[in-house]
Amino acid sequence: MAANKQQGKSFALFLVGGTIASAGLLGAALGKVALIVGLVLVALSLLWMFKIKSLEGKVSNGLQPPAMKLAGVATCLFGWLIVLFGLHLSSSVGGRMVFAIVGILVSLIGSLVILPAACNKNAIWKA
Repeated sequence: MAANKQQGKSFALFLVGGTIASAGLLGAALGKVALIVGLVLVALSLLWMFKIKSLEGKVSNGLQPPAMKLAGVATCLFGWLIVLFGLHLSSSVGGRMVFAIVGILVSLIGSLVILPAACNKNAIWKA
């Protein structure tokens, strides 16, 4: 997550602020104060992150293959559609389970095989 000490501190501040803000959503009077304090901490951490952004090195901004990224997203959505329509096509529990497992496998192939292959063409560690 963090490449240096400043980024680590700003990210930790972001996590603390987000946690306090989340806790403030559930409270009453004191919760509103916690929400405001948490949002202020999140805003401060974001400002700190933008301030140290200029200290980072060269970032790889090469073009990634859009067709392969679209194929990965389409595969993920197709797996979801298999599950969705499989529930309506089958009335038995076993049939629905088969559709669900096949749909999950198709979605996993899209998200764990196709998308990483598309995004690793110009990864930051290849700069």
